[in-house]
Order: sequence, then structure tokens, then C-alpha cells
Amino acid sequence: MNDNNVLKFEPRKPKQEKKPVAPGPKKGLVWLAVVVVIALVWAYYQFLAPPSL
Repeated sequence: MNDNNVLKFEPRKPKQEKKPVAPGPKKGLVWLAVVVVIALVWAYYQFLAPPSL
């Protein structure tokens, strides 16, 4: 018999996942950026902003 029209179920080949090399430093840079922005806003209101604000 010709079985060209029969579906053959085969297990999927596992895909190789690309994992980030070091997620720690990236998270640290985000927190550092947040701290720097807060410090700059504080410095602006402390030293440069007009007293009426």
C-alpha cells in the first residue's frame, strides 16, 4: 500500500533555549539608574528650584 497520505506523528525535537548570560548586572543597572534619577530630582529641588515651589 501507498502510505504517502498518512500522518506520521513523531516527537518534537527540543529547541535550544538562549538563556541570558548574566541577568544580575542588568538588574543592578536598573536599580542604579533609579537611584541616580531620584538623587538628581532631589538635588534640583534642593539647590536649583525657585523657593516658591
